[in-house]
Amino acid sequence: MDFEFSDDQEQLRDACAKWVSKGYTFERRRSIVAAGGFSRDAYGEMAELGLCGLYIPEARGGSGMGAIEGMVVMQELGRGMVLEPLVQTLMASLLLSLYATPELQENWLGNIAGGKSLVVLAQQERKRRYRLEQCEASATLGSASWVLSGLKNVVPAGDAADAFIVPAMAQGQLALFLVEAKAPGVTTRGYATQDGSRAADLRCTNTPAALLTLDGLAALEHAVDIGIAANCAQAVGGMDQALAITVDYMNTRKQFGVAIASFQALRHRVADMKMQLELGRSMSYYAHLKLNSRAPERRMAIARAKVQMGASMRFVGQQAVQLHGGIGVTDEYIVSHYFKRLTQLEMEFGDSLHHLGEVSQRMQDTAGVFA
Repeated sequence: MDFEFSDDQEQLRDACAKWVSKGYTFERRRSIVAAGGFSRDAYGEMAELGLCGLYIPEARGGSGMGAIEGMVVMQELGRGMVLEPLVQTLMASLLLSLYATPELQENWLGNIAGGKSLVVLAQQERKRRYRLEQCEASATLGSASWVLSGLKNVVPAGDAADAFIVPAMAQGQLALFLVEAKAPGVTTRGYATQDGSRAADLRCTNTPAALLTLDGLAALEHAVDIGIAANCAQAVGGMDQALAITVDYMNTRKQFGVAIASFQALRHRVADMKMQLELGRSMSYYAHLKLNSRAPERRMAIARAKVQMGASMRFVGQQAVQLHGGIGVTDEYIVSHYFKRLTQLEMEFGDSLHHLGEVSQRMQDTAGVFA
């Protein structure tokens, strides 16, 4: 199998890497965190690079690219711990492109690709944990349109979004709806998350909503798998950068008159970090290559990838902090922020224990060993 990237993919990677290194420095990130955890200016700059329209068809103003291009982009954004929720844009783009009416696509996809509109997925509820099929929000068909009521939690950039894709129970099944932020009955309560990004609780009370699909569970699973794969790529970029920072520190930090990088025990720990990084990288490739497979195969691959990524992120993050010593836990030093970012990525869309259960449930009699 050929794992070489095409020239176009390498050019896309280079463009993202240059923007992250020059336009999204650690100092700028800190200023965005201090301002609330989301920057419209930074999000607009990503749109100018064409990142917001990656999964949007060219006919709707996007670039019509695929999963591998998405992986390349998210890996570079992970290096810079970019706070703006491009993952949510990719998920919303997929759902609108596949399920929305032509009118909704015309109204939203072009604006999403241009960075004028931010649409995010609001699926999390307090009692559902990570089970996508469980939902307390409900929608009924009124005389003029659907009307939706419910509470959603930890919605990325929820108080800055222009619209939400909201799962709700309708006619006895899980359906997906588009809810505009300015619609009657919509209220949000924003707050910061542990990695410095922004989230909000979203409450809808008899809010007008546009139906995307009544077969919402399959669509939601597909979108979440896109999100998990994108987070895997972000994690690879974050781990790669955390490892590089750690190695650089060890080459400059001296103990007993020599660089601590010369200590064999510490070199072994760095080697273990590199091994976990490469295991994570291979599973990120695996997850993205399976995104276009049939749903059962795709869901199994994504769960496997999330389990390995959880182990890799935890190990690399913890070792990076420990090898730095006391400075590794300070807010002023960058490696502590990589640790927090990797920790949050491990929890999003289901933690490692949840996905280990998903893998277990999908095992066949042979467990894939002799298949």
